[in-house]
Amino acid sequence: MNASPLPWMTLADWLGLASFFALWTGYTIFADISPARHRSIATLMASRRRAWFMEATRRDLRIVDANILGNLLQGVSFFSSTTIFVIGGLMAMLGVTETVAHAIGRLPFAENGSIDALESKICFLLAIFVYAFFKFSWAFRLANYCSITVGALGPAADADSERSRCIAETAAVLSSRSGHHFNRGLRAYFFALGALGWMVNPFLLTAVTAGVVVTLYRREFHSLALQSLSHLNAIDPAPPTRPGQ
Repeated sequence: MNASPLPWMTLADWLGLASFFALWTGYTIFADISPARHRSIATLMASRRRAWFMEATRRDLRIVDANILGNLLQGVSFFSSTTIFVIGGLMAMLGVTETVAHAIGRLPFAENGSIDALESKICFLLAIFVYAFFKFSWAFRLANYCSITVGALGPAADADSERSRCIAETAAVLSSRSGHHFNRGLRAYFFALGALGWMVNPFLLTAVTAGVVVTLYRREFHSLALQSLSHLNAIDPAPPTRPGQ
């Protein structure tokens, strides 16, 4: 008798799952924690956010800033709402697993897995999108906090005051943290594509996940947008932070 809680898992499944988590965790550490993060597009954008809020202190009419903050909120809200629909769709799939299994079985290279295997893989996808939802939701709240903080900015005549600089720097931190969690949520969407490959076979899980890592690396560390932002930061650096910040 097989005592394993997942008796349908083969060696290839375990290896594919291990590679999935290794690639996701490894890329997250590389892009967000290691010294290499200073070369990422997210770090450059954090600098631009700070330059933006410092510039906002010098404007009395902040209609442009309000519009930008509104657009950022709409983007995060869209993904947060969309993730709920994705979660609902995956839960609905659990009620028609036999139909789904038949459809997947007709794909090239698809393994003839059991219903238990398919249900487990759907639950695996559910876990990824639940994680993404929490990331988008927190990013949305941080973006709201940022908007409220910007609303406390004083008149342009006080742009160089300690109070205005503190408010601008706090808003920049809140906006950057919102962008960080939004990026984590988007990254979960990308890696969900790899998990989707597991529906077909574990080798596709590893192949698609590796492709996702390559794509993310190229976009975050070797894109034309990164080069443009690097050039902009070289000629228009953000104001220096205060000592101790």
